[in-house]
Amino acid sequence: MRIAIIDLGTNTFNLLIAEKSVKGDSKVLFKRKIAVKLGEGGIDKGVIASDAYERGIQALKEHKASLQEYNVHRYKAFATSAIRSTKNGLNFVNDVDQQLGIKIEIIDGDKEAELIYLGVREVLEMNQSYDLIMDIGGGSTEFIIANNEGVVWAKSYQLGVSRLKEILKPNDPIPISEIIHIENYIEKQLKDFFEAISKTPCLRLIGSSGSFDTIVEMIAKRFNDDFRIQQKCAAIHQHELDWTIKYLLESDLNLRLNTPGLIKMRADMIVISAIFINYILKKTGIKSVKRSKFALKEGALSLF
Repeated sequence: MRIAIIDLGTNTFNLLIAEKSVKGDSKVLFKRKIAVKLGEGGIDKGVIASDAYERGIQALKEHKASLQEYNVHRYKAFATSAIRSTKNGLNFVNDVDQQLGIKIEIIDGDKEAELIYLGVREVLEMNQSYDLIMDIGGGSTEFIIANNEGVVWAKSYQLGVSRLKEILKPNDPIPISEIIHIENYIEKQLKDFFEAISKTPCLRLIGSSGSFDTIVEMIAKRFNDDFRIQQKCAAIHQHELDWTIKYLLESDLNLRLNTPGLIKMRADMIVISAIFINYILKKTGIKSVKRSKFALKEGALSLF
């Protein structure tokens, strides 16, 4: 049976098409990410701006063509932060239904966190020790504390990098004063998270997809380790992370646009991601970091 997941994120609309056997095994046939930047120009005002709205519709037209090309039998489409938190998000869902016949389910932060956990579990061997899963999106960031027995705490925060960029409007290159301002802003939002992790300390930070993919690709190019890009669950060593964060915080947009491994679509937001990741590691004291290629869409695929 041909099945598909469409993940309507704030920055990208992702499509995953797979063949599922009667035994339950899945073979990926096609994957595509289309940059939409739904948050650009409006998420701080609680709306999807008209240009972003059109980019979203166009991306789904292209994904629909792929569904038809691969003769997909069943699909599920999930909308996350940008659509669920904006005044015209439901209008977008209805327009997509009327124009393209694609039914979209708007999921809450708890459901998003659950699917991310299931995706990470597909590629990460977990044990009784607790891991902190961090999924930095464009509109929201999910934190999940879990082990091999399941999730013990999870929450979605309106702290996606696109949202933070639109609200805080940092300069480029970013001065130290603004780095401190962003850290203070994040800290105010995460009081219950820090309380939860103090009660359930975690040994590893697992970054799922998105910004962590970009960091791994930058590291692979910098340290001549292209094999790292292909790994479904890749280690990020401390010296590599230190280099990446320092490089990003000292960079300007032009340098980032010409940096090997740094996807151009993320060049204007990756600095905020670097600040966020570095801050979480400093506050929690976690030393071990891994990147999981699997996240929401792979978690959703596992439920078919």
